[in-house]
Amino acid sequence: MIWSELDSRLIAVSMDADTKDGILERMGGRFVELGYCKSSYIQALKDREVEFPTGIDIDGVGVAMPHTDVSHVNRAGIGIATLKEPVTFIHMATDDTPVPVRVVFMLAVDDPGRHLEKIQDILAVIQDKKALEKIITAENAEEIIKIIKEKENLQ
Repeated sequence: MIWSELDSRLIAVSMDADTKDGILERMGGRFVELGYCKSSYIQALKDREVEFPTGIDIDGVGVAMPHTDVSHVNRAGIGIATLKEPVTFIHMATDDTPVPVRVVFMLAVDDPGRHLEKIQDILAVIQDKKALEKIITAENAEEIIKIIKEKENLQ
């Protein structure tokens, strides 16, 4: 259940960002500031995103799930940002297919064995386009947590 790991301080609504790196810096910076991650986390996110892109298209809605190696993480957490305007990420199954992303789920995974499980938990929520649309239009962090909690309780 991802909702039990959500910290409203790691959720940004209507983030105004122009670039993928800007998003990674702002969200990653919050993880570092709150002690979830080491200072190396932000650069590690950028490096990994170049090598292994994380953008996906969910029925026409772009979502990215940046994350990195556990060596940059102090404790597990999940950050979420809805974007004021879409920002281009590269589709995870390609090297060059752009995806206009509206929602970013950033992961700080401290157990390498749980990495795929976390991504599957997020996919279970966002594959419901109605839930994803509600997240995009949410007005605050608490509303996003409520949407995810309700979606997970239905499964």
